[in-house]
Formats: sequence, C-alpha cells, structure tokens
Amino acid sequence: MKLVNKSIAYVISDQNFIRQCNLRSKSSTWLFLYKKRWNRHAILEGFSDQSTRWFKISIADLLKPVVSPVNLVSKTVKRIPDSPLGPRGTSSWRRSGMKLVARSDHFRFFFAELVDNRPVLFEYNSETNTWDSTEAKEIVDNSYMPRVDEREDGYIFLNSINGPNESVVVAIGSESRNAPLIARPRSNGGGSINERLHVYGDGHMMIIRSKGVENENGTVRMLKGIEIWGLNSRKNSRAWEYISKVPSELIRKINKPYGVMMGCLEKGDGIIKMVILSNYQCLWEIIWLSYNITKHNWSWYPVPDCKMKGLNMAGISLSCGLTLS
Repeated sequence: MKLVNKSIAYVISDQNFIRQCNLRSKSSTWLFLYKKRWNRHAILEGFSDQSTRWFKISIADLLKPVVSPVNLVSKTVKRIPDSPLGPRGTSSWRRSGMKLVARSDHFRFFFAELVDNRPVLFEYNSETNTWDSTEAKEIVDNSYMPRVDEREDGYIFLNSINGPNESVVVAIGSESRNAPLIARPRSNGGGSINERLHVYGDGHMMIIRSKGVENENGTVRMLKGIEIWGLNSRKNSRAWEYISKVPSELIRKINKPYGVMMGCLEKGDGIIKMVILSNYQCLWEIIWLSYNITKHNWSWYPVPDCKMKGLNMAGISLSCGLTLS
C-alpha cells in the first residue's frame, strides 16, 4: 500500500497509527480454516471476531512445488527439515499436542510425542533451521507444576496422551535450560464415554456432552452441555479442576443436530477460546465460544456459513491478530 499512494504511505507509517492499529489487532482473534478439494483446490480462509465475513487466501499454486509452511507476505513456500521422528502418520499429529509460537520474522514449532513410552518434546526453530528434542521430566509433587494461568508468562502446555480418564500434559517453561515437566491429571468425566467429547489445549479441557434424540431422519446427537476444566496446581492433586459451564440459555441458541464433531481450544490474555465444528448430512456448522476467566462470563460469536460443501476440512486453528512494525 505504501507503493500505491504517498498519502497512504504517510498515514500508515505514522507511529500513532501503528500504535492504535496494533492495540486493536492484539485484541482480535482469528479463526483459520484450511479447506481443499483433493489436489485441485486449496484455500485458507480466516474469520475475525471483529468482522462479519470470511477472508479468502488462495494458496493452491503456492503448495504445488512443496508443502507448507507458507510465507503469505512474500508468497513463498519453504520446506523445513524432517523432524527427528521422521514422517508422521496423520493420526499421530495431535492438535492439542502441537504449538506454533510466531514472531514477526521467525517462529518456533513444538510437538510432544511418546518415544519408548516416554513423553518427549520436539522443537523446530526457524532461525537456526534445526530440530531439538528433550525428554520430559516426571514430577512427584504437583506443587511444582506451573499453574495454567502462567501461560502468558511463557509457559506452554501440550497434551501428549488424551485418555477418557487420564491425560499426560507436558509443560514447557520459558527458560530453555529447564527440562519440560509431566503432569498426569485424571477425571472421572461423569456420564457415558459415548455421550461426551474431550477437546484439549493450553492446559485446559473442554467436555462436550450430548444426547441422542429421535427425529424424522432417525436418531441424531444434540448438545446437552459444554464444560471447561483446567490443570489443578494444588499440592498432591492429580485431577482436572472444574472451571465453568456454558449457560443453558446459550446452549439452546447454539444447539443443532450433528453427526460428527471436533474442536480446538486456546487460552490467551485470560480468555479461553473454543471452536466446535460439527457435520450433519454433509453440512458444516461452526460454534465459536469464549470464556473470560476474570469476569466469569461466556461470549458467543456467530460465524457465517464457511461454504464447506464439497470440500474437505484439512486444518483448523485460532490465532491472534497481526501487528505492524
């Protein structure tokens, strides 16, 4: 834009404009969907909680020579070295066990996996273009496990194992010399396993409860309730700690029949953000919720139709807004 018009260049180069733009951008959250129709069509679409429409980024041509990551500024693609574990099967990539920490000119990518039945942290640093791996350290006393509200202070929480009654969470500190720690929170969940879906992220767990309902098409699933739980840091505690649940009046607004369901969860700046994707008779539905931990209140962001008919949903992610420098 600076090259198009001198007046525009003057405005967007002003420090006050940059400051105000960044303040607004930091308070926004983006939902990104990566959609494709096999090898013929690849689109990255984004939707902001401060917008009313989807933004489309066509990346099919960029992905032809090599697969991600994509630099959307220079419109280039770079292949990063294979991880120390080698090629991974699709099912082994756990969304709650991965994290991309981006800066203006570089990024770090983390994932936790079991190696010889032990949680190991793998990290790629784009500045050095290298991978590093560290075995996570078992702790006996949970009083040494960082609280989940320390996420903004540099801690990252990755789920290595997600079981119906027990999880394995790896906590990464801001100091690289400290070994990652292992927590093993347990939960009885309550209710039948077939009636609940667990979604993990940033040291939290969302439990989506459902029930079977009869309609003209037979038995369908309907939402019954959504709860948020977090790592419990009290001494000698090895349990998920209940935080809050979506109010019943909000459940009634977002409740629709579904066949399959998945979701993602992220915490930042004291707010837990959750996105649930459901599919019913080839139609996709997106539910975007957030919970303010300090104010103890829930918010719902209506999301317009993402036009997924005929496409495969290949990826979903939440991200903060971009900032100017």
